[in-house]
Amino acid sequence: MSVDKGENTGSLEEVKVKVSVHSVDEAAEHEQARRARIEKRLLRKMDLRLLMMTFIYILNYIDRQNTSAARLQGFEHDLHLDDKQYSTVLSVYFLGYILMQVPSNMLLHWFQRPSVYLSCCMMLWGVVSTLTGITRSYASASLCRIFVGFVEAAYLPGVVYLISRWYRRDEVALRTTIVYCGSIVSNGWGALIASGILAKMEGVLGHPAWRWLFYIEGSVTVVVSFCAAFIIPDYPHNDRWLTHEERQVALVRLKEDVAGDELTAVADADITPLAGLRMAMADWRVWLLVLACFTQLLAQSFNIFFPTLSATMGFNTTISLMLCAPPWMFTTVFAFWYCRHSDKKRRRFVYIMWSELVGIIGFIIASSTMNIAARYTALFLMAQTYAALIVFYAWMMNSIPRPPAKRAVAFALVTSLSQLGNVAGSYVWKSSWGPSYRYSYAIAISAAGAHIILCYVLHRTLKAQNRAIAAAEQDLGGTNTGVPHGFRYLE
Repeated sequence: MSVDKGENTGSLEEVKVKVSVHSVDEAAEHEQARRARIEKRLLRKMDLRLLMMTFIYILNYIDRQNTSAARLQGFEHDLHLDDKQYSTVLSVYFLGYILMQVPSNMLLHWFQRPSVYLSCCMMLWGVVSTLTGITRSYASASLCRIFVGFVEAAYLPGVVYLISRWYRRDEVALRTTIVYCGSIVSNGWGALIASGILAKMEGVLGHPAWRWLFYIEGSVTVVVSFCAAFIIPDYPHNDRWLTHEERQVALVRLKEDVAGDELTAVADADITPLAGLRMAMADWRVWLLVLACFTQLLAQSFNIFFPTLSATMGFNTTISLMLCAPPWMFTTVFAFWYCRHSDKKRRRFVYIMWSELVGIIGFIIASSTMNIAARYTALFLMAQTYAALIVFYAWMMNSIPRPPAKRAVAFALVTSLSQLGNVAGSYVWKSSWGPSYRYSYAIAISAAGAHIILCYVLHRTLKAQNRAIAAAEQDLGGTNTGVPHGFRYLE
C-alpha cells in the first residue's frame, strides 16, 4: 500500500510540474501576443505620421523647384537675368543647403524635440519662399534662394534620421522609399500645379503669374507648418502620443535590433553629436558615399531643368509643364516597386547599376535626335534613375548602422556635400547648348558611369567586410565583432 501511495504521490508531483510548465508556456504565448498587438498599433501610428511627413516633403520639394517653372513665364526677363545669373540663382540654394545639413542633424540629435524644430524650419522656408515673389533683382532673388536652402536643409536629413530612430533595420528601406517617392511625386504634381497658376493668375492684382506661384505655394507651406508640430513625432523615449506600453515596446524593438545588448545601447546613447561627427569624418566609407552621391546628383541635375527640357519639344508653357507630370508619375510607381524588390532580394548595387544604365540610354537618345516622340520617351528613361537614388540612400543607411550619433552626422555629411553635384549641375544645362543640350547629356553620361564604378567599389568593400564579420563570429562566438550578432551589410 505504501508503494502505491508513493507512486500516487510521484504521479501527483509530475502532474503539478506539467501544469506549471503549461502555465508558463501559456503566459509566454499570451505575452508574445500582447506585444504583437501593441507593436502593430505602434507601427500603424508611426506610419500614419510618416505619410503626413511625406506630404510635407512634397511641399518642401515644390518650394525648391518652383523657380524652374517660373522661368517659363518671365522670371528671367522680369529680373533681367542672363543665363549665368539664372544658373547662379539656382545654385546658391545649395550653398545654404550644404552648410546647414550637418549642424542641423547635430542640433536635432541634441534638441530632442524634432516636432518643434522641424515645424519651425518649415514655417521659415515657407515665409522665405513667399518673399521670393516680391524680389526685383538678381541680388534679392539670390538672397532668398540662399535662405530657402538654409532652412529646407533641416527637413530631409531630419526625417530620415527620425525613421532610423523609430524603425528596425528591416523596416527602414520601405519607409525611406515612401519619403523619397514624395520628391518624385512633387516633380509631377508641382508641374501640374504650376501650370494652373501660371495659366490663370497672369496680371491678377497687377502681378505677373510667376510671382503668384511663389505667393501661393509658399503660403500653403506656412499654413501646413502649424499643423506639422502635432504631426511630426519626437523620439520613442519622449514622444507625447505614445502610451506607456507602446513606449516600452518601441524602446525594446530598437535595443533588440541595433544594440544587440543593453550595455552597447547605453554606450551608444552616451556618444555626443560632436563625437559622432569625429567618428563619421574618420570613416573612409562616408567619403566614398559622398563622392558616389555627388556623381549621381550631377547626372540627375536634369531634374532642375526638367521644364526647360520639356519645352524643347516646342509646345507652349502650359502644355510643356503638363508634359512634365507623366514621366514622374510613372517613376513614382516604378521606384516604389523597384526599391521593394531590392529589399526583398537584399541587394543594392545591381539595382543601382541597371537603373543608371537605363538612364544613360535616355541621355543618348535625347542627345541624338530632336524627334518629339523620342525625346519624350527619353524623359521617362531619365526620370526613372530616381529609383537608383532611393536605393542608394537606403544602402547608405544600412552601411552606417550605428551608433545613432554617427549615423545622423554621416547621413547629413553625405546628403549635404553631395549637393555640390547639383551646384555644378546648375551650370551644365546652359541655354546656349540647347535645344539639343548635347554637351549637357555627355556630362550626365560621364557622371552616371562614374557613379556606377564608385558603387561597385563600395559593393566589393562591403562584401569583404561581411566575410570578415562572418569569420569573426565563427572564431569569437559572435562577440566583439563591432556590429550586432547576425548583422550583415547589404551588398
